[in-house]
Amino acid sequence: MKIVIAGAGIGGLTAALSLHAAGIADVTVLEAARRIQQLGVGINLPPHAVRELDELGLGERLASFGIPTSELAYVDSGGRLINAEARGLEAGYRWPQYSVHRGKLQELLLAAVIERLGPGAVVTGQRVQDVAVGAPGVRVTAVDASGGTAVHDADVLVGADGIRSAVRAALHGDGAPLATNGWTMFRGAAPGPAFRGGRSMVIVGDEHLRCVVYPIGPGVLNWLMVRPTEPGAAGELGNWNRPVSPDAVAAHVAHWNFDWLDIPALVRRSDAAYEYPMADIDPLPRWTAGPATLLGDAAHAMYPFGSNGASQAIIDARVLAYHLATQPGPEAALSAYEQARREAVAAVQRANRSMAGDVMKRVSTLARASDHASAAAELERVEQSYRQLAGFDVATLNERPSWSVART
Repeated sequence: MKIVIAGAGIGGLTAALSLHAAGIADVTVLEAARRIQQLGVGINLPPHAVRELDELGLGERLASFGIPTSELAYVDSGGRLINAEARGLEAGYRWPQYSVHRGKLQELLLAAVIERLGPGAVVTGQRVQDVAVGAPGVRVTAVDASGGTAVHDADVLVGADGIRSAVRAALHGDGAPLATNGWTMFRGAAPGPAFRGGRSMVIVGDEHLRCVVYPIGPGVLNWLMVRPTEPGAAGELGNWNRPVSPDAVAAHVAHWNFDWLDIPALVRRSDAAYEYPMADIDPLPRWTAGPATLLGDAAHAMYPFGSNGASQAIIDARVLAYHLATQPGPEAALSAYEQARREAVAAVQRANRSMAGDVMKRVSTLARASDHASAAAELERVEQSYRQLAGFDVATLNERPSWSVART
């Protein structure tokens, strides 16, 4: 079986590794960028994502640079703790939760793909231009920077090419426009001292302004800020790398200088900061057309709440590989994959929209009324419900059978 994957991001590379682990070695990953670099800042990998990477044999390498997260703490705008809950091993999971640099994770996955599938498995400088779905296979036409084209024939095409997916456009036309909720995110990383023991993620603020801070390396803190988009300031949806002055961003949180964390100073120390309107897509009515399907942000771009964007892409990859290796043919495999994942991830997309809006509003209202006990109870209820929805409450994850495929 010949598989072509469009996109060498976290989802696409995990798909290649998962297919190889399941006994499918004829895999080519097409990447539009001419060079795969350590772009991005920090992301979180909850235990359900770490489990999959561990079962791919990457656990020790991941542990060599990931910061094991021990708690998630919610703090009000005055720096007062609302609630703190255990995460990862401390919460009873069999696998840790890690905070990592996105670029380092992608580098780890790329190195593993080259090591296991060979240096020719990832072809850079190839942007998907056209997808022709036939019977039984699919033809992918890609274009390089000079305008030259290359044609790739495959039994299965996996569109893992991100929020602006060319494969999704080919399968759905204009039926999946990007949507925004009127909020803008800012992000960056900078040197900073440890806080709350050095393995905590904190969410500071309310429904009008909030900031997430966590360590991604020794002495390095990742920060992410969310605030309503200013009139006339909306940037390009889906553009994650629009630079902005760290000083300008720090001005939004000038009053958040706490004795345990100086957020404006942290932001000002950043070498670079990036601004982008929050964007997602509505849940799709289908992911698959014949022998072509979608994965990760191409299938279900979601607001970055709940630490689930990259994690859901990793799970997509593992489930897809499982079904391609165990079903009688590509059509049955893609049908089983979509049945297992599409509705489940659509629920996570909708939950992330809720977490970005009404959940924080309810919690903040209680906190402003000095009812921190009720605010903490609400947060615990929401977090537990979300873990169950996303498939990583402790009991479900620890007891779920593996998606690894026994090779004979």
